[in-house]
Amino acid sequence: MKARLLLLASCALLFVSCISTKSTLQNVDESAPNLVINKQNAFLIKEYASDAKYGYDKNYPINIFYRNTANDTINQKRFFNALTGPNGEVVFYEKVGVCCPFPSKNSVSGAALLDIYEVKWVGQKSPITLYLNIYEKSPIMVPKGFGLKTF
Repeated sequence: MKARLLLLASCALLFVSCISTKSTLQNVDESAPNLVINKQNAFLIKEYASDAKYGYDKNYPINIFYRNTANDTINQKRFFNALTGPNGEVVFYEKVGVCCPFPSKNSVSGAALLDIYEVKWVGQKSPITLYLNIYEKSPIMVPKGFGLKTF
């Protein structure tokens, strides 16, 4: 029993020590307006990102804060429901992992991870990797290389 407790304490210490006390996220804005959803269950996005790092770089994730819902995966769907490929193609997406621990006051444990998504469309040469963050807020935009559905 003592060995098990020691192992659990060691694992917890290791996890906590891997998380920086300072976030590397560069685009968090807690004063951002709440996300608006249309009848097609998609976010109403009005802006296109001017920064090529937006969504493509782990320090500039797409912040789709979810705390106003009980479902921690619904906002990813709402985000992708609003996007198209660059020429209006239907996008297909799949969560392929998590990464990049960072401190977050919006997480029960005080630490959070980014979701990594692979995005494809018919005719595309290679998939695109996007980083999504469900713990923080910022204005939501269309990443470079994507289009926006018209409803």
